[in-house]
Amino acid sequence: MRVLADIASLIRSKNAGPFVLTFDIMFESDDDYEIVRRSGALSVGVFAELYRVPAETVRFFECANARAFKFSIPRPCFQGDLGDADLHGGQQFIPLMSIEIPEIAGRSGSAAKA
Repeated sequence: MRVLADIASLIRSKNAGPFVLTFDIMFESDDDYEIVRRSGALSVGVFAELYRVPAETVRFFECANARAFKFSIPRPCFQGDLGDADLHGGQQFIPLMSIEIPEIAGRSGSAAKA
């Protein structure tokens, strides 16, 4: 089984203002994007559990034409607040990298490479 970091061409996080973190996951090919989309490994529920936030606070977008997924959540503390350990939100993507992507029978393209 591979992890998301093996398939995605870009995984990043950043601030979307002082109160929201946003996460982008992008792929080089339609095949790679489709394998991850069909696997169900990226969803509101998975993201809520991973980042320990209520599912109703997760905004999730599938952008097939851009071969990308986007998630947004409220920041755990406001940007620049006393407890803020990541002022720009650029380090919050790390847990996404190890999400396991199940093997899908009959796949093709660059994602089929082991």
